[in-house]
Amino acid sequence: MSEKTETAIFGGGCFWCTETVFFELKGVISIIPGYAGGTVPKPSYMQVCGGGTGHAEIIKIEFDPDVISFDDLLEVFFHVHDPTTLNRQGNDTGEQYRSIIFYHDQQQKEAAEKYIGKLTASGEFNHPIVTQVRPLTEFYEAEGYHQRYYAGNAGQPYCQMIIAPKMAKFRAKFKDSLKTS
Repeated sequence: MSEKTETAIFGGGCFWCTETVFFELKGVISIIPGYAGGTVPKPSYMQVCGGGTGHAEIIKIEFDPDVISFDDLLEVFFHVHDPTTLNRQGNDTGEQYRSIIFYHDQQQKEAAEKYIGKLTASGEFNHPIVTQVRPLTEFYEAEGYHQRYYAGNAGQPYCQMIIAPKMAKFRAKFKDSLKTS
């Protein structure tokens, strides 16, 4: 493991789902669920879920670029959520569930735009990609009970019906990239 780390911030629907997926990848050091992209300072989960704050549920990923690249993270991101639905992921609706990448620098912005262009040209999706690419202005960490939510609540109905099938699909596709492989 290198001494250098980088950060990526993605919003792909419910942060319980995305946190669980990315946490299993080799090279991912930590993940913090949170909120970004809105106008209300230090919003609560209830405020964000209620809509109107402009925030998206996001995850802040600290990773080792010598083990996993930003492009590798983009590949996973675009395969574990639907980037063609505006303000919606499955049954979760509202701007807080939008598909969004918050970049830290020009290199991340260009990488994200290039990856979206590549996916668009490939015809992999039947509808246009609506993922936003925006600069990060503020990140607000979510309340503590959201941290590693699936790990502590895997038996709950939402986790069983929504997260577990997503995890099975993810693990099958990215098995060589998993920490436990």
